[in-house]
Amino acid sequence: MAPSEEIPSSEQRHQKIKDRILSLKKQIRFSKWWTALFFLISLGAAVNFRFLPPISENVRQFLGISPSSTLISVALIIYAFSALILILGRMNTASVHFHGWSHIGYLSAFYLFYYYSGTLRDNFWAVFIAGLTILSLENYRVWSVCSETIKKEEKTLAFLDK
Repeated sequence: MAPSEEIPSSEQRHQKIKDRILSLKKQIRFSKWWTALFFLISLGAAVNFRFLPPISENVRQFLGISPSSTLISVALIIYAFSALILILGRMNTASVHFHGWSHIGYLSAFYLFYYYSGTLRDNFWAVFIAGLTILSLENYRVWSVCSETIKKEEKTLAFLDK
């Protein structure tokens, strides 16, 4: 051991473990907040974004014609399967970080693409079910990894208290 390194005191070790437990609990809450955000965006999509101003003709000319709803649906299917495969792959790692924020962005984009193409009402449930599946699996992954790690940290605290 290098002379400049100090052995942490028992109190410091306890505090580090408690801080890790607190951080893990925050990750679980954080993942729930992102899911709530998805539900809020979905609520707006369910009413066909009535609160947004209509897209002007100048903006439509600038953006061009929208892709067909079939093309958007194919992209949604590819995205959903890719996201599920990535989440299932992350289940094998011990990563406690929630990766759902990017999913919120992609799912919102699908809502907006369908909105722009005028087919949001017909395709709302496809995006909603895909989002619910993706975010539920990601939340479960975070919850299970964090809960398991919290149990281990609590056992370590109990051992240190003996």
